Amino acid sequence: MIALITGASSGIGEATARRLAQEPGAQLVLVARREDRLQALAAQLGGDVLVLAEDLTDEGAGARIADAVRARHGRLDLLVNNAGAGWRGRFADGGTTNLRQTLELNLFAQAALTEALLPLLRESAPSAIVNVASTSGRVARAGAGAYSASKFGLIGWSDALHLEEGPHGVHVGIVNPGFVATEGFPQAELVAKATTRWMVSTPEKVAAAIVQTGPGGKAERYVPRPYALAAIARILLPGLTRKVLGGDGATALATTTVDNRPGPATDA
Repeated sequence: MIALITGASSGIGEATARRLAQEPGAQLVLVARREDRLQALAAQLGGDVLVLAEDLTDEGAGARIADAVRARHGRLDLLVNNAGAGWRGRFADGGTTNLRQTLELNLFAQAALTEALLPLLRESAPSAIVNVASTSGRVARAGAGAYSASKFGLIGWSDALHLEEGPHGVHVGIVNPGFVATEGFPQAELVAKATTRWMVSTPEKVAAAIVQTGPGGKAERYVPRPYALAAIARILLPGLTRKVLGGDGATALATTTVDNRPGPATDA
């Protein structure tokens, strides 16, 4: 199996690389901006690992990555679109500037890379794409509107892409993490309280969900699983959901931010 993971230098991406390296015959392609971290991870994993230091928002990144994968392997069985970022801020303060930069990385960069790699994925069918979205892509919170918008978009695009590419043998799965203990999530406040500790998961559990929705063929997974209840409540009880999210208990959650870019902050 040839698997490409973006945002692979830390967090969810690193955990996914370690998990996939356990698969028989796995050959990995690790993408991130922090080449030193990628090289260190590749050395630990051993085997056939291709390291590509790229900023996915660069217009030519997708083509360079596709050329490198084709030259090295001639096929691609799994694409994990994990890189992403979020900058907290209310719309009245950050406006469209924050919205644009978040959409650029969390949606358009993922789509551009997928566009560049889609011919290889079709040629290698049966193959899979896993888009790492977020529970925030189903339920929005105050202070994270740009992040939610990007993840709502990623989920909608993923659903459509699955319907379009299924006939070509390319499965598209979605993983929706909640709060995960990575560099980008200031989760200490949640972990410190027994009532909210359950809300924080680990990169390893998200990596397991990625395997289930990629090679495993599942449509969608939430991590932790109970987060799916929030998505259901948003559909069935929208008024109550808004009331709960607007209460004092949501204040700490509204300040949480994540940066999973293939670069200097973190690559969850």
